[in-house]
Amino acid sequence: MKIVRLNDLKGSDREVISPDGWTSYRFLLAGDGMGFSMHETVFPAGLEFQMWYKHHLEAVYCYSGTGVITNLETDEQHDISPGTLYALDKHDRHILKAHTELRLVCTFNPPVTGREIHDEDGAYAVPDNGTPR
Repeated sequence: MKIVRLNDLKGSDREVISPDGWTSYRFLLAGDGMGFSMHETVFPAGLEFQMWYKHHLEAVYCYSGTGVITNLETDEQHDISPGTLYALDKHDRHILKAHTELRLVCTFNPPVTGREIHDEDGAYAVPDNGTPR
């Protein structure tokens, strides 16, 4: 059994502060052997960030704050508020914009190692096993 507390992640190597303005607390990573990774990501109010997880599937649950996600393939926009989950099941290129501070629980498959940063496409690198999902 694993017990992980947010306060224990703050200031550790599992707190990732992006130069783009968001912060991610990595509760579970590839090395934890769960088959997925789980993070809390905090987007400050006003942040707008383009992403494309071409090598990972991601599901995101909002429990605090408001914003909007835009699917860049279809130009569809969806409001994000507490109780909303979005799943990037087609490796969707998207923009997430926070109207107020967003607090999100994110899961990735395959799991991330913990130190990934977004590349010029807004993606994380191919997982260590070389197999994009």
